[in-house]
Amino acid sequence: MQRNVGQDTESFDVALVHALRHDPDVIVVGEMRDIKTMQTAIRAAETGHLVLGTMHTGDAAQTIHRIIDMFPARQQEQIRNELAYILIAVVCQFLIPCNDEAGRVLACEIMLANNAIRNLIRDGKIHQLYSQIQLSGKEGMQTVNQALVRLLESGLITEDQAYAMTSRVDELVSLQQHSQKA
Repeated sequence: MQRNVGQDTESFDVALVHALRHDPDVIVVGEMRDIKTMQTAIRAAETGHLVLGTMHTGDAAQTIHRIIDMFPARQQEQIRNELAYILIAVVCQFLIPCNDEAGRVLACEIMLANNAIRNLIRDGKIHQLYSQIQLSGKEGMQTVNQALVRLLESGLITEDQAYAMTSRVDELVSLQQHSQKA
């Protein structure tokens, strides 16, 4: 069942509460931008529902920061613990115009909630998430820079496009150099 804010319901959090009454397997929240919506989404995930939500953030660590920072300081430890328990993955997507201008190609950062990621979130070491993602490629994780290097190697994007998409240009250059040597 789909509910549109403004048409069918007054807010995301009210729509989520009504959706939960129908015992759905999956709940998709178009944008989680306020504390009430986030609280309801977390509660739904804790009760076993698969909750997919979107946020406008630049990377996985920033996503976790944004979620935690929505809450007052006195609740942030509790929210870190809950996130460490319920989180499955964070995927940050970037659509980049193709080199041949015939469309767009996807570059994404993927963070999967393995034990190391869960512990970093629980311990409030969000600044270390990026490093863990870098080191966990064999588990299916990747940074956006790792994705950009693959797109560069395949010729789908240009260096200018890659540099415009990253906030870590030095790392991207280093990854390119390492990739060319291998």
